[in-house]
Amino acid sequence: MKRRLDGSIIENLKKTDLWKKRIEMDCREGNVFLTIRNNQVDFYHKGGRLFSYDKSGFKTHLKYAAAIESSEKNYLTEKELASHKLALDFISNYSRIKENCSNYSSNEALGVSQLYKNHSYLSESKVVVIDIEVSFQSLDENNKHDRIDIVLYNYSERTLQFVEAKHYSNKEIWSTSKPKVLDQIERYEKQLQSKKQEILTEYINYVKIINAIFGVILPEPVNIDKKITLLIFGFDDDQKKGRLKNLILSNPIYKEKKIYPKGEIKSIALENLWNAKQHIKRWKSQYTVE
Repeated sequence: MKRRLDGSIIENLKKTDLWKKRIEMDCREGNVFLTIRNNQVDFYHKGGRLFSYDKSGFKTHLKYAAAIESSEKNYLTEKELASHKLALDFISNYSRIKENCSNYSSNEALGVSQLYKNHSYLSESKVVVIDIEVSFQSLDENNKHDRIDIVLYNYSERTLQFVEAKHYSNKEIWSTSKPKVLDQIERYEKQLQSKKQEILTEYINYVKIINAIFGVILPEPVNIDKKITLLIFGFDDDQKKGRLKNLILSNPIYKEKKIYPKGEIKSIALENLWNAKQHIKRWKSQYTVE
C-alpha cells in the first residue's frame, strides 16, 4: 500500500474549477470524503467512488457520468428526449453525477459512508475516519488482495485502528462452524503485525498530504492497534435480542475478537467503536447491544 502524492498533483488539483467550485466545500461539509492512494486522489460519496484525480486530471465512472443535462422534468417522452443531450462537463452536472454515484452503493458501503460523513478527519470528532477501502497485497497465496473497510484515527492517542464493517444480512458473519469473516480478520491482523512500520510510515505521509491540501494541522500517527474490530450493523430490536445475541455475541467462536454491534450506524459515537473490547473478556456475561 502506498499513500504518496507528488507536490505537482496537489498544486494542480487545487487550481481546478471542479475542486474550487464543488468538491472542496463538499469535503469540508462531509458530503465527499477525500482519500490518498499512490499518486492518486479518490473522492467518495455515499459509498461510491465519485471521482479520482491524478496527473491526467479528473475521472468518473461512465455509469455516473452518463446523464442528460439537468431538466425541469423527471419524466420525458421519446420526443422530448431528442431535444436533450448528455452533460459535457463535470461541473455543470456535478449534482447528477453525485446522485448516480449514490444509486450503485451496497448496504455496507452506504453504512460506512455514514461514518465518514459524520466523522471525517475534517470534523471536530476526537476519533475520526482517516481512510476507507484499504487494500493490501495478500499474505495468503489464495487471495490476491486483502481489503479493510475503515481506518480510524484517535487524535489524542495518535493511534490508528482498522475496522471491518459487515451488514447484518451478510452471510459471511453467520455459520454453525467458522464464519468467513473470522478468516478475513485473521488475515488482516497478520498484515498489521508483519507490516506495522510500513503502514505507519505511509499514514504519516497521508496525514502530511491532508494537511497540505486542506491547510489543517492534524497530528501524525505513532502507533497502530494490532487487533481488528468487527462492526456489525443494520439489525432491528428483535434481531439483536434473537439471532445476533444467540449466534454471534454468545458464540464462543467469536470470543477472541473485538466486536461492536450497532443497529443504526448513523448514530454511532466513534469513541464507543474505538473502545470495543476483545470479546473473550465478556462473552459469558450479559450483553449490552446498541
